[in-house]
Amino acid sequence: MKTAVAFLSSAVLLASSLIAAEPQKAPELAFTVPGQGQKLLSQYRGKVVALEFIFTTCPHCQAASKVMTKFQQEYGPRGLQVLDIAVNDNADLLVDNFVKDYHVGFPVGWTPRTQMTEFMGFNDGRFVVPQLVMIDRKGMIRYKTPALENEDWDKLMKEDAIRQHIEELLGSDSPSAKRTSSSGTRAALAKKN
Repeated sequence: MKTAVAFLSSAVLLASSLIAAEPQKAPELAFTVPGQGQKLLSQYRGKVVALEFIFTTCPHCQAASKVMTKFQQEYGPRGLQVLDIAVNDNADLLVDNFVKDYHVGFPVGWTPRTQMTEFMGFNDGRFVVPQLVMIDRKGMIRYKTPALENEDWDKLMKEDAIRQHIEELLGSDSPSAKRTSSSGTRAALAKKN
């Protein structure tokens, strides 16, 4: 079956690089979550959203969802909401098993591929998966992946890079900010004594 979607050829975790985007309001996106009905992206305003467009059949997407489940568990109490939106053919029939098989710990829905390409601004319809968009608490896109692989692919989208973006968007209540703050406090106390 021919498809306009290019799959990853490298073994990188999420297979794309996040680009700092000129902050822009995230367009509305409707998607269906099995058992919960239709949801809107705007329902998550007030949270930092890591929105991942996936194919349920893509090994890179499956691996990425496992990592994002870990981030949801770690950062969810501080305001992170991870969402996977499947855009492959028959996604509506595959999402339930994807969630069960890969122990996904956040909402996974589906939407037509055209919704995703419009949301991402992909004019020619070619893209790799997964695609990741980081949205701040005010509903502004702060980071997003390019449609196709580029020269910075391996560097910017590793687990540590995603964590850094999450912590930045969550602000001062991130674990590294707390560690830095408490280390700084300990250092100040040591100097005082």
